[in-house]
Amino acid sequence: MQAFRVFRVTAVAEAFSWTGLLVGMYLKHVSHTTDAGVWLFGRVHGALFVAYLAATLWVARTERWSLWRTGFALAASIPPLTTLLFERWVTRRRAPIAEPAPA
Repeated sequence: MQAFRVFRVTAVAEAFSWTGLLVGMYLKHVSHTTDAGVWLFGRVHGALFVAYLAATLWVARTERWSLWRTGFALAASIPPLTTLLFERWVTRRRAPIAEPAPA
């Protein structure tokens, strides 16, 4: 699987796991209903956070991103849903990859 595709999938998945974690925190701390959402999505989000960081470093090396772009990509993992915004931004600005000619 291509590095950029893995990066895109993990960026979107990390954003969705953030959403689940935010809902779980609302249920636990505001409505005092249950803490199951924090228990589940905390673990899922933690794993996807690490996967996003690894995918970011992989794609940065593969596509020779600048230190600034790499730094912004890594920093996007901190605020909620920012990986989704960064993924959309970098996809629009990505240089087209030439497809190999059929054999």
